[in-house]
Amino acid sequence: MRILLFIFLVVTMQSCATKKDTKKRMLPEGIKSATEERYEVVGNQKKLVSKTEMVFTKNGRIKSSKTVDGSGKVLQETKKKLWFVEETSPGKEKLYRKTRWKPNQRERISTYAKKRDKASESIYHYNKDGTIDKIVDNFKTFNTQYFHYSNNELTKIVTKDKNDKVIDEVVVKCFKKDEKGACLSESRTSAKKQEEIVFTPVYE
Repeated sequence: MRILLFIFLVVTMQSCATKKDTKKRMLPEGIKSATEERYEVVGNQKKLVSKTEMVFTKNGRIKSSKTVDGSGKVLQETKKKLWFVEETSPGKEKLYRKTRWKPNQRERISTYAKKRDKASESIYHYNKDGTIDKIVDNFKTFNTQYFHYSNNELTKIVTKDKNDKVIDEVVVKCFKKDEKGACLSESRTSAKKQEEIVFTPVYE
């Protein structure tokens, strides 16, 4: 009985500690599933790059997802397990993503091959409302992404290298929202490229 109670408390604490995906993405409560289409924009031409279908848990975390490219070929699938997220990609080794809560509104998100060989690690810093403040790559590039907000909207993402030099700056604009406040049409523009994101949510 004590063992079951201990397991319940650990799972509950972990669930409460980790940040909700809906908060990170500034999505309203009650979202059941969603489709996200990403387009590359060159001049007046728009090309579908990827399409992701997501299923959410009732507490706002992504339960599973499937991403395909513009031709419908599967790029990646994820499934949320009790202690980790399983990532699979055709022709590649299965990966396992673990999230560990750290003090001061931070999470360490690490990806492993065979559950032991580290493939990536990032430290996510959050604002008090659950939105992302910055993401620090802690394994490969050591770049840091800074997220800027205005009027409860994401407006800019600035990427700096480990020497604090700006290497990219993306301007984010939302053009259309639904009645619950989710952004349905968004552009992301930098000196390197221009993207358009179309988001279609389904509510409970």
